[in-house]
Amino acid sequence: MPGAMMGRPNLAEHSRCLVTGASGFIGSHLAATLAAAGHEVACLVRSGSRRDFLSTLPVRLVEGDCRDRRSLQAAVTGVDYIFHLAGVISAPDRQTYFDINSTGTKNLVEACLAWNPALKRLVHVSSIAATGPSPRGVTLTESDECRPVSDYGRSKLEAELEVRAAGKRLPWVIIRSSNVIGPRQKELEESIRLLRWHIKPLIGRKDSRTSVIGIWDLVRMLIQAAADDRAIGRTYFITDGKPVSWRRITDKVARGAGIRGFLPLPFPALYIAAAMAEQIARWRKQAPPLTREQLISARNYDWVYASEAIARELDMIPEMDLDEVVKQTFAARRAEDN
Repeated sequence: MPGAMMGRPNLAEHSRCLVTGASGFIGSHLAATLAAAGHEVACLVRSGSRRDFLSTLPVRLVEGDCRDRRSLQAAVTGVDYIFHLAGVISAPDRQTYFDINSTGTKNLVEACLAWNPALKRLVHVSSIAATGPSPRGVTLTESDECRPVSDYGRSKLEAELEVRAAGKRLPWVIIRSSNVIGPRQKELEESIRLLRWHIKPLIGRKDSRTSVIGIWDLVRMLIQAAADDRAIGRTYFITDGKPVSWRRITDKVARGAGIRGFLPLPFPALYIAAAMAEQIARWRKQAPPLTREQLISARNYDWVYASEAIARELDMIPEMDLDEVVKQTFAARRAEDN
């Protein structure tokens, strides 16, 4: 597996770990990595969540919902480490973002304090959206003021505040992940589907840039943050340190898929498609696969962040650049398809 963890801070053998949001993109990769390392892994899953990938892993599934604090008791009791990834990136309405991302985090923190006071670490996985976009030509650091521009970002910032409110009663670390690339990422799979139809979505402007991180580096660094006492009470960005435009990412994915010749799908067409997806999602009371807010955020802003703090304080440096991440992503997809 990419990103070996030899010679770095690591969890004690057979640690008991809980992963919330384990049925999602990042959570499923994290659960698989922890299980492969021999740890006892419990996965918090909501009723009705997809479990096809988790069913192939040596993990224990615990039904619960972060919106219901009492339902978390069985999940949090007796575990050593909790990796909190449960949340929504896309929701049918504003309130759902806050119910799940913010209130859900508050409930988890209170559950830990009530039923697992000996917890060794809560790793709260936040997002660069909680910080907000970066001015053109500026790389933001953890000390910069947070100015989120979306309901998702505002709800993730509120979630961070719920974690910090625990103070020293709970050993926590907050990880603000940049845009994550890897197999099973929903947005990447949608892009690949369009590219195979020889349609190239023109997301963002040519000069709009974002920070990225490969899934294998992110998972490795989340585990290291759980194991390293220097991380307690700290907040870190995780990026590969090489900002890239959205269109450049699409180009690299297309090359990785071996696809050539495209009909460009401009922003106005994407915007109309997102509006239609939102309307259909409201009828079905589901989260839309793409929102106008997401498109506007990619088009109008840069999302560039520094990774020096986590490198300096915890000796964590990403090992894979974007080209290698794309290469490994397609290799993993082929392996999962076989």
